Amino acid sequence: MADDPKARPAILLQPGRHRRAEAGHPWVYSNEVTMDAAAKALPPGALVSLRTAGGDPLGVATFNPHTLVSARLLDRDVKRRIDEAFFAERLESALALRRRLYAEPYYRLIHAEADGLPGAVIDRYGEALVVQINTAGMARLESDLLAACEAVLAPRAVLLRNDSPARALEGLESELRLAKGEIAGAIELAENGARFLADAREGQKTGWFFDQRDNRRFVAALCSGGRVLDLYCYTGGFAVQAAMAGADAVLAVDRSEAALALAAEAADLNGVGPRCRFQRAEIFGMLDSLAGAGERFDVVIADPPAFVKSKKDLGPGLRGYRKLARLAASLVAPGGVLFIASCSHNVEPQDFAEAVRRGLEDARRTGRILRSAGASPDHPVHPWLPESAYLKAQLLVLD
Repeated sequence: MADDPKARPAILLQPGRHRRAEAGHPWVYSNEVTMDAAAKALPPGALVSLRTAGGDPLGVATFNPHTLVSARLLDRDVKRRIDEAFFAERLESALALRRRLYAEPYYRLIHAEADGLPGAVIDRYGEALVVQINTAGMARLESDLLAACEAVLAPRAVLLRNDSPARALEGLESELRLAKGEIAGAIELAENGARFLADAREGQKTGWFFDQRDNRRFVAALCSGGRVLDLYCYTGGFAVQAAMAGADAVLAVDRSEAALALAAEAADLNGVGPRCRFQRAEIFGMLDSLAGAGERFDVVIADPPAFVKSKKDLGPGLRGYRKLARLAASLVAPGGVLFIASCSHNVEPQDFAEAVRRGLEDARRTGRILRSAGASPDHPVHPWLPESAYLKAQLLVLD
C-alpha cells in the first residue's frame, strides 16, 4: 500500500481529547475522534495523519471508523512514510532485542504495540515465521510487512495464521494462508535446552506458547525426584522439561489427541519418554478421579486455556479458576508445589490471585506464594497498555 504523508487524510480529535495520545498512549478511541462524514467514509484500516482539534500533529496511525479503538498510532512523526523500510526498521529493532535475550531463534519476534506494530504478532521458529494480523490497518499493510520480513530474515516459510477472534471485531475474515514456502507437519523448536514440536497450522494460536518459557524453567527446577501432574499439558512444554530436570514420573493430561501425540514425540526426542505418561481426559473429571483414588503429587501444574474470553464471562471464569485451584491443591502433597496460570486478559491480577486464594481455602490448604509472574520478555508490554500483560501465574508451596 503506497503511503504519501502529504496526501494522507487527517483525523482530528475533539477539543481537549488529545492529551492521552499526546502523552504516549498508542490508541485513540472513537469517542475522542471528530467523527464527521469524511472520517466515517474512510475505509477500515486507512492510514491517517492524526491531529489535535487545533491541527497540531500527533502522528501517523491506522484508522477504522467502525471500532471502539479507532486509531492505532504507528509513529509520532506525522511525516513518516509507512512502507517496507518502516517495517524493516521495526523488525530490526525487535530482532536486536530478542538476540540479546535468546541464543536460539525461537521466540515471539513481534508483540504488537509493544514492538511498535499494532495488530501484528510474529512468532519465529528458526527459518519459519508464523504471522497473525489482527487489525484492518495491519491487513492493509500486509505486503509491506511481509516484504520487510523477507528483507530482514529471508525466512524459508511464512504462514499467516489469521484466525484470531479479534479479527471479527475489525471486519476481517478468518483465514489460514501460506505466504511463502511450505510447512509440512510439525515444526521443531528448542526451549530451555529441550526440543519440541509445534503444529503451526492446526495447533492453538501459532502452535506453541513462548510466553511460558521462564515459568517452565522455574517449575522444572523444583521437580527433581518428584511425581509431577501436568494439567492442560498441550504439547508437553512443562511435562517434558520437568522430566528432563529429574522428575521420577510425570502424568500429563489434555483433551487433544493431536497435542498429546506431539507431547509424546517431544518426550522421546529428549530421552524422557519412559518417565512420562500422556493421557487424554477432561481435566475436572480427571481431578475428581485422582482425588478419589487418594493420589498425591509433589508438583501440580495447571495452565488452562482462557476461562474468560470476554467480559461477560468474568464471573463464571473466576469461579472456574477457583474450582481449578481447589481441585489441583487437593492433589498436592504436603510441602509440594502448585503452579497455576491464567491467560485471560480480561482477568485482573488481583482477581486471579483472589480466585486462587479462595480455591486454597476451599481445599483447606495453606501455603506460601514463591513467585508471581507474567509472560517471558519476548512478550513485552507497552507502558500505556498494562492490560495487555495478559498472562498471570502463581507458584505456591502448600503446607
